[in-house]
Amino acid sequence: PKSPLPAGVDHQSDNALLPLLPRDSGSVNTQPLSKSRTKNINMVTTSAANRVQTAIIGTGAIGLAVARALANSGRETLLLERSSAIGTGTSSRNSEVIHAGIYYSPPESYKARFCVQGKKLIYKFCNDHGVPYKNCGKILVATNPEQFEKDLPGIIDRASNNGVKDLKLLSAEDVKFLEPNVDSCGGIYSPSTGIVDSHAFMLAMLGDAENSGAVLAVNCPVEGGSISNGTDRGILLKAGGMELFCDEVVNCGGLFADKIANMILSELDDSKGGSRKVKGYQKRRQYYAKGNYYKLENQKSPFTHLIYPVPTSGGLGVHATIDLSGSTKFGPDVQWIDPQIIDPEEIDLNPDPSRAKDFYSEVRKYWPGIEDGNLVPDYAGIRPKLGHPDIAESGSLKADFCIDGPMNHGVRGFVNLLGIESPGLTSSLAIGEYVRNILDICDS
Repeated sequence: PKSPLPAGVDHQSDNALLPLLPRDSGSVNTQPLSKSRTKNINMVTTSAANRVQTAIIGTGAIGLAVARALANSGRETLLLERSSAIGTGTSSRNSEVIHAGIYYSPPESYKARFCVQGKKLIYKFCNDHGVPYKNCGKILVATNPEQFEKDLPGIIDRASNNGVKDLKLLSAEDVKFLEPNVDSCGGIYSPSTGIVDSHAFMLAMLGDAENSGAVLAVNCPVEGGSISNGTDRGILLKAGGMELFCDEVVNCGGLFADKIANMILSELDDSKGGSRKVKGYQKRRQYYAKGNYYKLENQKSPFTHLIYPVPTSGGLGVHATIDLSGSTKFGPDVQWIDPQIIDPEEIDLNPDPSRAKDFYSEVRKYWPGIEDGNLVPDYAGIRPKLGHPDIAESGSLKADFCIDGPMNHGVRGFVNLLGIESPGLTSSLAIGEYVRNILDICDS
């Protein structure tokens, strides 16, 4: 197949377009170009749009899984990444948990389907590619009698409807036997929950895509986009100073996905004089919820399983995770960002030290043995949400993933992914296959 590299850019170097990493590589070459080299590239690429079969915007876990699926299907695939390396956004700031598929409803929702399917795929992928993981299991604990009597049976029923049949209801004595340091009124044991080295997982997906001919462009933010209505239909992207004419575009832009979609789909917006309209289609915006994580210091990790409380509005509660190095961290909490903030770069990514009091309170509900001063702010992540508690008309705080293809917006070759939060990491390989199916159907 023809190279998806734009004309005038070679395969060997530069900070705009790089070959994908070999599977055993641990870093990306992001050395800046000389001024003369940069100038030569711009002179070539701005003179005319470069033809690309398939462009993937964003290289978090979702973008890489989509790129892998599409490159493996024979497409010439170009990945566009605004940062200097892959996976530096939401995918690098989460709990690294492989979820079982317990919480999500209804069973036909994307979250429920892709989490259950993706869990099987990610375990197989890790085994096949030597990606570090641990199938450590999880205990979901009830911290009061009402949760045990009302919430836990409902969670088991919901999981069963999703196809998760391996959960076991635990008495308080059962929980104490498995986790002597945990206080509870009972719980649920999930044997298929685990943890994964998310960076190694992303590098392995990158390697698979490379083996099928895909190419990575770092330091290459998407700055504009439009739909071509001429005889040669496609999507025109402006990225990293280049113009790219694409047959297919998949928007996996994470926190920036709604901004990118609004640029590309502006012609569908009647309020802005748009010339195209698909009946019933409405563009959506993303809101943001910050999740703070605290790490345990000066105390030995008291757990051998992941420990989760009963879910709260907007998240799964302040849970305890043991990473592959044996360290224990707690989080995330849910800290809603002011809905007037529309630029993710304005959000402070430092963990909020003022949340410590709340963390101690939440953790002591199931582990009263934590000592004062032993929780230290570690990191924070941002979740893209399709609803906000301060915006009544924004939608549900537990909204499903939004995956819109041509059948939704009428733009041939364009797939738009919004609100890809937890369980996005677990669901990534399943989402990649689903996006490939959408584009295959549209091409047939």
